[in-house]
Amino acid sequence: QVQLVESGGGLVQPGGSLSLSCAASGSIFRVIAMGWYRQAPGKQRELVATVNSGWGTNYADSVKGRFTISRDNALSTVTLQMNSLKPEDTAVYYCNGRIYSDYREWDDYWGQGTQVTVSS
Repeated sequence: QVQLVESGGGLVQPGGSLSLSCAASGSIFRVIAMGWYRQAPGKQRELVATVNSGWGTNYADSVKGRFTISRDNALSTVTLQMNSLKPEDTAVYYCNGRIYSDYREWDDYWGQGTQVTVSS
């Protein structure tokens, strides 16, 4: 089974920074893409940022210029550097991986979520 393990969440003051990391392990044949999504109380889960196997990235408009997603060469680890955090960034952040478990089958996998709270 593919496992995605997140770390780095916590409490930070507005304007501060946090870095989230996600490590993929297990039955991985190939990683297509990885990314971060978030869900705030009372809201739908939304895309934050993704990076794919071709090194392409995309970001939600709300985080452009503030957040940066990066990856290692194998796409086994992805990080989200979050700067200039705002209270509205408060959410549970979930790591997502679109991953082949063998040469022909892929699926989306999710981490357990890590809480990011931006508050004074």
